[in-house]
Amino acid sequence: MSGVKLQGVDKAAVTKTRGPKPEEKKNKRRLKEKKSKRKVENGHLKKKKKGGANVNFILPPKDSQQFSSNWKALQELLNQKKETENQEAESTRAQQISKKKTKKPKKHPKELAVKDQGSGESQDHRGKQIIDCPLPSTSKLNGDAVPTPQEKRNKEKRKKELVPKETNEKGCKKRKIEMSTEIKLREEDIWFDDVDPDDIEAAIGADAAEIVRKKLGIKKSEPQTVDSVLVKDCAFEGLTKTVAMDCEMVGVGEDGEESIVARVSLVNQYGKCIYDKYVKPTERVTDYRTAVSGIRPQDIKNGEDVKVIQKEVSDILRGRILVGHAVHNDLKILFIDHPRKKIRDTQKYKPFKQRLKCSRPSLRHLCEKILNVKVQQGEHSSVQDAQAAMRLYTLVKKQWEAEIKSKYKTKDAVQNEDKGKPKAGTNQNKFHPDGL
Repeated sequence: MSGVKLQGVDKAAVTKTRGPKPEEKKNKRRLKEKKSKRKVENGHLKKKKKGGANVNFILPPKDSQQFSSNWKALQELLNQKKETENQEAESTRAQQISKKKTKKPKKHPKELAVKDQGSGESQDHRGKQIIDCPLPSTSKLNGDAVPTPQEKRNKEKRKKELVPKETNEKGCKKRKIEMSTEIKLREEDIWFDDVDPDDIEAAIGADAAEIVRKKLGIKKSEPQTVDSVLVKDCAFEGLTKTVAMDCEMVGVGEDGEESIVARVSLVNQYGKCIYDKYVKPTERVTDYRTAVSGIRPQDIKNGEDVKVIQKEVSDILRGRILVGHAVHNDLKILFIDHPRKKIRDTQKYKPFKQRLKCSRPSLRHLCEKILNVKVQQGEHSSVQDAQAAMRLYTLVKKQWEAEIKSKYKTKDAVQNEDKGKPKAGTNQNKFHPDGL
């Protein structure tokens, strides 16, 4: 087949059927590249879609002039966006402010009056009134404009509506409390008898206590003073079978640790003072102990001699019961003896110690717990201390004396038995004449 020659065929026709030469193809490519360069220089580039419609694409700028113009356009777009965002934010703020300002105090549904249909206001499905509040002006939102007189009036009305409501509610609560507390009792309500009015006053109240006092014909007792508790009014002021004694002391020596007597006081059974004298010191006083003893230099400067006081006190105490608190210290400082059987010491009385749960209770604590009286609050007074000791003794006198009687009866009986019995190891017939 390769060796067969074609006859009657033109060379030009053969070249046409074969296609364009490579040189022509190169020329076409060059023309297309030139056209695309021109389009790129103008800033436009067209692409064909499958449907046949052309789409323009903006290419990035290359020259300095193109670059500056595009940058300015982009900045303008960004500024426009910012302005729109600011406007939207201001509008939302304005709406929030208008809502806050147009809010009114909540009213009870019964207080809301239903208006006619002709009015511009409407109602919801529950029958409540719906009020259309106008939006505030833009000048007001910016804060430049001053509120109008009508707006001021509306504000004042709202305040007036709020204040009476709160006061009325508080007033109602107070009235309820007062009504509950101010319920007065009648005589018919208090039916119980044989009850102390003071106990009724503590439990129920003063009104009930007054009613009971009226029924019993008793006047209200005034607050008791120390003297009214310790001293009996209109009582005998002389010597009695029982007396109470107390002494005040001052310090002598280098450090003021040693004590000497400075004042001696005695009271009778009813708390009346029967003896009260200051003692002239026999040594130089280094500590007057004024905060406790109440003794000052001028008190003992012209005091009585110690020997005189010893004789006078011993004459008063002879054959009498002596009451005191730690009274052994007072007897020791005066150098006086007294029979143990005739001494009543409130510090050593067992029932008092058991009540206060203390082995050596002080006079102040005994008076607070038992007599409900406060003594020895500042400077001590020997008269008041003696009165307090006597009052404590008189409260339990019967019980105390009965205990002492039984105690000494048993002792006497034991002693008599011991006297009647012969001693062990003794011989009765030792000196008898028959035994010789």
